[in-house]
Amino acid sequence: MASGIFAIFDDIAALMDDVAVASKVATQKTAGILGDDLAVNAEKATGFLASRELPILWAITKGSFLNKIIIVPVALLLNIFFPDVIKYILILGGVYLAYEGAEKIFEFFFHRAKTGHEVIKEDNAGSAAIEKAKVKSAIMTDFILSIEIVIIALGSVLDKPLAVQIMTTAIVALLATIGVYGIVALIVRMDDVGLKLIRNNSDGSLFAKLGQLLVRALPVIIKSLEVVGTLALLLVSGGIFLHNIDYFHGIFPSIPSIITELALGIIIGTVAFAVVSSFTKIRQLFKKT
Repeated sequence: MASGIFAIFDDIAALMDDVAVASKVATQKTAGILGDDLAVNAEKATGFLASRELPILWAITKGSFLNKIIIVPVALLLNIFFPDVIKYILILGGVYLAYEGAEKIFEFFFHRAKTGHEVIKEDNAGSAAIEKAKVKSAIMTDFILSIEIVIIALGSVLDKPLAVQIMTTAIVALLATIGVYGIVALIVRMDDVGLKLIRNNSDGSLFAKLGQLLVRALPVIIKSLEVVGTLALLLVSGGIFLHNIDYFHGIFPSIPSIITELALGIIIGTVAFAVVSSFTKIRQLFKKT
């Protein structure tokens, strides 16, 4: 009896060891997309009034957890029964990401008055609706990026037993949400930390100077995240197209893949943006009539 219990413990230990190794490999393979996820979601989670930043970030984080709860089991089931469907889901998600990236570029060049660190004022009658829309957009973007993270993690353990696949993808998905939104929370509260350092230390002290640096750095970081986040959207989407659409395999082999991915993201994103914009205008015309 005792030997049987120890055998079970030994099997569990071996399983956890396999999961730990597989999770490390999967995390390394998803590092690039996690960086893009951070850039995109940090940009989407900023631009709110200070008193609303953490509640909104928490709403996005809860949405991200829900995304993972949905995606992980669905990805595992699809991989077992309909593996080809995963590729088409990724491509559709890539179109959405490319559309968002192209939309940001279009707004930058043609709607300059709306760019910058947009702050939602508390006394704005439509602030709740604006917040809801931005949270919804952030969760949708997180959903697409989460699909790719889970698929990459799952792809790294396809030769492992099902139990290892399940635990590895679940761990990577959990770490992705905690890691990304934990860092985003630190970024959006950086100025508050800086102000406390300034107030609690004498002028000219090391901590006061550090506080001033944090306060001054936040707008620069936010502005940088807008650019990096847009590039990440286009690069991730372009990478999805390049690796999942046979026609694009080996296209322009002499050009670095990052340039090809960016170009594909911009081109397909622009087409998607044009289609959506045209459809929106047509729908508005029908509403007027």
